[in-house]
Amino acid sequence: MEQPQPEGSLSWRLSSHPITLLWFLAFRISSLLIYLFGLLFTKNFVLIFIITILLLAADFYYLKNIAGRRLVGLRWWNEVNPQTGDSHWVFESSDPSTKVISATDKRFFWMALYSQPLLWVALAIVAIFRFEFIWLTLVVIALSLTVTNTLAFSRCDKFGQASSIAGGALYSGGLASNVATGMIGRFFSRG
Repeated sequence: MEQPQPEGSLSWRLSSHPITLLWFLAFRISSLLIYLFGLLFTKNFVLIFIITILLLAADFYYLKNIAGRRLVGLRWWNEVNPQTGDSHWVFESSDPSTKVISATDKRFFWMALYSQPLLWVALAIVAIFRFEFIWLTLVVIALSLTVTNTLAFSRCDKFGQASSIAGGALYSGGLASNVATGMIGRFFSRG
């Protein structure tokens, strides 16, 4: 008989949202695989460029708007003030008391989030050493999309942790909790 796997194991079956997790991983992995296929087996740069860009865009959108919210309870976006033209980032995290985040989902999410930019950097080095500079343009686009999501979700996570710590420390009064959360929110949204 098979032993049950502990919570936090890297098994999609333990996920609270297995379909979201599988699509998240599929977009992340497929863009890398299509790029590798194009770099190693074909010289049709335009076709590989288009397919990889479409997969990277789908990954960016899905991660930012769906997977981040469902898997780890985090969301971010950028707002522009129409009068001044100033932009600022907005970070949102779910309340830990109302949303339980699976350790498995959290582990998959953060591993995939941090590993993909590292893999794209490695592919940039490969393209440079192979003198395939045209492929480097695709890697730069991929890096800009993946690093943006990585930095935004990292900052969003820090904002959520800071809010819950400050809110928990000052929770004795509802007003104090709201003031602490608002102050921390304004501090992190200045970026």
